[in-house]
Amino acid sequence: MKNLFSDNRIANMLQLLRKTPEITVSALASRLGVSERTVRNDIKQINQILENCAVIDGVQGKYSLRIFQMERFREIFSEMIQADEFLNSARNRMDYMFGRLMRSDEPLLTDELAYEMNVGRTTLMSDLKKLREEIEAYQLKIIGKTSKGLTLHGAETDIRKYVLDNVYSSIYQEYPLDEEITEEIQKTFSLHPFEKSVRDSFEQFTTLMLDRFLTGHYIGLLPQRYYNLTARVEFGLIDQLVDRFSEILHIRIPIEEKLFIFLPIAGMRTPADIQDMRSIELDDSVRPLMRKILRQVKAEMDITIQSGEFTEEFLYHLMFMINRLRFHVPLKNPMLDDLREKYPLAYNMAGIAARVIREECQLIVTEDERGYLASYFGVFLTEIDLEQEKPFRMAVVCGTGRVTARLVAVQLKKILDSSAEIHLFADEKVSQELLDEFDIVLTTVDLPCTCNRPIIRIHEIFNDRELLHKIEKAKYWDQIEVPVLDNNWFVMTALLDESRFFVLKENDYQLAIDSMVGSLTKSGQVDDGFAQRLWDRERKGTMVFDHSVAIPHSMQYASDKLMLSIGTFPEAVQYGDHDIRVIFLIGLPSQVEADDNLLIRVYDEIISITKDEELLDKIASADSFSALLRVLYRHIGE
Repeated sequence: MKNLFSDNRIANMLQLLRKTPEITVSALASRLGVSERTVRNDIKQINQILENCAVIDGVQGKYSLRIFQMERFREIFSEMIQADEFLNSARNRMDYMFGRLMRSDEPLLTDELAYEMNVGRTTLMSDLKKLREEIEAYQLKIIGKTSKGLTLHGAETDIRKYVLDNVYSSIYQEYPLDEEITEEIQKTFSLHPFEKSVRDSFEQFTTLMLDRFLTGHYIGLLPQRYYNLTARVEFGLIDQLVDRFSEILHIRIPIEEKLFIFLPIAGMRTPADIQDMRSIELDDSVRPLMRKILRQVKAEMDITIQSGEFTEEFLYHLMFMINRLRFHVPLKNPMLDDLREKYPLAYNMAGIAARVIREECQLIVTEDERGYLASYFGVFLTEIDLEQEKPFRMAVVCGTGRVTARLVAVQLKKILDSSAEIHLFADEKVSQELLDEFDIVLTTVDLPCTCNRPIIRIHEIFNDRELLHKIEKAKYWDQIEVPVLDNNWFVMTALLDESRFFVLKENDYQLAIDSMVGSLTKSGQVDDGFAQRLWDRERKGTMVFDHSVAIPHSMQYASDKLMLSIGTFPEAVQYGDHDIRVIFLIGLPSQVEADDNLLIRVYDEIISITKDEELLDKIASADSFSALLRVLYRHIGE
C-alpha cells in the first residue's frame, strides 16, 4: 500500500457505494474531491478489479453497488486497503484507524476494523488505546463501545491539526488533486514570490481542506485572530484562487476554508531572495519583540547583536514563525540534531528567544522552531568571527635553507585560509622588531631573539590538526594573560590557574559564590564592586544554566582581560529547582564588545561540557587544579 487511502480513493468509493443505495456521479465527485471524469474512470477500474463478484452499475445517471459473491468481494476489498506488510506496524495501524474514524459518518464496529486490517481483536484494542492517548493532546476523543461502534469526537480544527502533525503522509501522500485545481495553483504561485516549499505546504492544506469540506466536515467559525489575516495583501491572492476552485467544483467555499489554506502563506519560511522578502509587509509587532529578545541575550550572556542585514532577515523569520505557532502550521527541521550538536551556544541563545516569545506572545516555541532560531544565531556568531578577522600574518622562520622553508609554506597553504599571509625568513635575518609585526611566528629552530608574539615550534613535516589547533588558540593571544599554545581543545584552560580553581566546602550555592568572589577580590582579580553587581544580575534572572551548571557573570574592572574561575561541589547543592555541581564564574572586561570572540568561545566550551555528562562528572569530582587540567585536556577532534 503506497498510503492508507490512495488506491484508496477507489476503496473510499466502494465504501460510499456500500452505504448508499444509489448515488450520482456528481455526488461521488463532490464527496471524493475529484472530477466527474475521474469518477467514471475509477468505476471502470473497480469493475475490472471486482472480477464479476460484484459490479458498480449505472442506470439513468445513478450508480449502485451490486454484490454477487460476498466472501470474494470482502477478500478483494481487503486487498485494496492494505499492503502486504504495511499493517504489521502499530504506527500504521493507528494511522489507518484514525483515517477511517475521521471519514466515517456512522460508528465503526471494532470487528469490522479488525477484519479490514487483518488483525486480532487484542491487537486492535491495544492500538486503539495508544491512539486514544495520542489524540488527547489535540482535545480529540474516540467515544463508543466496541459492540455499538466507535466515533471520533472533537473540533474540526483539532482533527486537521492532528492530521497535519501526524498522519498526513499516510492518508494523503498520493491523494490526487483535480488537474484543473493543480494548474490554477501553479499559475498563481508562478506569478508571486512564494518558494517551492510554500507551494508544497499550500497543496497539502488544500488537499486536506477539499477532502474534509467536500465530505461534509466543515471547519466552521474560527477565532477572531484568523479573520484578522484577511487584511494581509497575500490573502487577496488566495481569496481569488479559491474562488476559481469554487467555479471548477461548482460549489461555494466559505471564507473560513480560505483562511485555513492561507495559513502556509502566513507562516511560510522566510524567502531566500532578499527582494522577495522585502516585498512582503512586516507586522508592526515584530520589531519590538526582536528588541526584547536581543536585550535579553545581552542581559543573560553579555553578547551584543548589532543591527544589520541579519536583523532584517530575523524580523521576517520571527513574523512567519509567530504565525506558524499561532495558527499551528507545522514545520519540521531536518537539521535539528546537527544544530544542537554543532552550535550549542546558538541553541542556548535560541532558548532565551523562545522564553521571551512565550512571555510576550503566550506561544510555546517547538523544538523544530527553536532549531531554526538557532540557525539564525549561528549565522550571527559566524559573522562576528568574520568581522573580527583580519588577514592573518604569519612569519615562518627556518634555519636549514630555502627549500625547507618552501616545504613548510606548501603544507601551511593546504591547511590555512586563502587570506592568510605567509612570510618566509632565515633565522639569521629576523629581529624582535620584525617578528612583532606578525600575528604568529612558526619556527623550526631556536630563535636568535625574543619577541612579543605567539611562537609555535614545528618540525619540517608537521601534524596538520595539531598545528591548526595551536594557531586557533593563538588568535586569543592578546586576550589571555598567560596563553598556552598546545593542542588541547579547551581554550578556557589558558584562562585558569591555581588561584581560580575552588573545591567548594559550602553546602549553599550563594555562600559558595561569595567565597569564590571573596578570594578573587582579595587577590585583585576582580574589583570590590564585583560581588554586588553579580547579585544584582542574579535578582533579574537566575544564572543557573542547566540543572547541574551555573554561569554567574558580571562586569569586572580589575583588568581588561576576561576572568574565568571554576568551583566544584563534591556533593551537589540545591538552589531553587536545581542541583548545582559546577560553577563557571566569569568576570567580563568593561570593553566586552571588543572581546566577544573569546567570550563566545568560552560559552561554547562550557555548553559543550554541560552536554557531556561523563566529562561533567569528572570535572565535579576534580579535587585539585592539576586534576581539573587533566580532565579538561582534550585533543581536537575527540
